[in-house]
Amino acid sequence: MSNAMPSILVVDDDKLVVATLARGLRSEGYEVLEASSGSAALRLAAVNSFDLAILDIRMPEMSGTELAQRLMSEHGLPALFLSAYSDREMVESAIARGGLGYLVKPVDVPNLIPALQTALARGRDINALLEAKSQLEQALSAGRETSTAMGILMERFRMSRTGAFEELRRCARSQGRKIDKVAQELVEAAETLNALGQAGPG
Repeated sequence: MSNAMPSILVVDDDKLVVATLARGLRSEGYEVLEASSGSAALRLAAVNSFDLAILDIRMPEMSGTELAQRLMSEHGLPALFLSAYSDREMVESAIARGGLGYLVKPVDVPNLIPALQTALARGRDINALLEAKSQLEQALSAGRETSTAMGILMERFRMSRTGAFEELRRCARSQGRKIDKVAQELVEAAETLNALGQAGPG
């Protein structure tokens, strides 16, 4: 397997479950670290980069849903839940806390892999959206010209705010320039065009 295989954090207070899952996932080529409590998982997440956490929901020190919230808010790490319970309230709680999937134990690795791959794909999508949101917020606070340039694109091409920012970013990347410089040129060009239009024919 390639070194680019995803890195997984497996957390369960049942050490046999952790060991079995970790061994199976490693045999499929995944990089895996194990924790038997929420606090241990947070320590590992602070010093390692993971693509996904697989969490038991019911743990004595910190519930899996609480841990999932902290892993996402502190490390941007999405979670897939495992539980011996399948009641609707628990499933809904897991989903509300950001779970990308919910599997009922016992789970063997061949059955886990499809859900794992789906959760990894969804996690990548979520992280991409969060990154775009963060960049958009930075652009909005970066200065008047960037915001004005986005407004010009939104009006001229009927783009959304996010779409306008993405177009500015794409243009800046293709030219190897900073987004605020591209925005400044766009605003100046629009002002020139407006001045010419107002002047009318000579």
